[in-house]
Amino acid sequence: MEKRETSKNMKTTAIIAAYNEEKTIGPILDVLRESPLVDQIVVVSDGSTDRTVEIARSKGAEVVELLHNVGKGGALYRGLEYIRSDVVLLLDADLIGLNPKHVESLVEPVLQGEVDVAIGVFEEGRLATDLAQKIAPFLSGQRAIRTDILQNIPDMEVARYGVEVAINRYVRRNGVRVKLVKLPGLTHVMKEEKLGLVRGLRERMKMYWEIFKNLYRRVDGDKR
Repeated sequence: MEKRETSKNMKTTAIIAAYNEEKTIGPILDVLRESPLVDQIVVVSDGSTDRTVEIARSKGAEVVELLHNVGKGGALYRGLEYIRSDVVLLLDADLIGLNPKHVESLVEPVLQGEVDVAIGVFEEGRLATDLAQKIAPFLSGQRAIRTDILQNIPDMEVARYGVEVAINRYVRRNGVRVKLVKLPGLTHVMKEEKLGLVRGLRERMKMYWEIFKNLYRRVDGDKR
């Protein structure tokens, strides 16, 4: 299949939607700044009340500060207004163990025109997070995607935690080329660890509900 462009001609923006992630956002941004494949870093603070904004700015990221929490999908949607690139790298703000090789593994297949979307899957990080992504790899928040595709995702701004489902739906219906990429040693902080058992479980149930709603959301082109 003919490649659209080469990496020499294309640029990459990393967008991170972050809500109170002061403990993890700094090391992630350090890795992104080290990567020669990332030309721009945008952090969208989704109503954070901790030091997320302060830390992101100190690391040289462009910060979009939302006053109210709009959910992951809405935050990423706002971030798209600021990008200056052909490829977008989406990363969660609570990653642990990110390194430049992970960034390269995600971005290179898209920059080289091999695929349109590369989705990262945790491997050999922690049993709980590895297992979750083995069961549902297409719900991973780690992905590189062509900007023109991401800009065409319907209802992205209202998808909240279901944003990956919205992306997957568009990819499936439009014949977009996808590749799963293993990310060894990478994991993330679980909600129960961030918020405590009770509140964390409540947020996890909320996340699952939003994913479920987006699985059955009717959008333009639906035949249901």
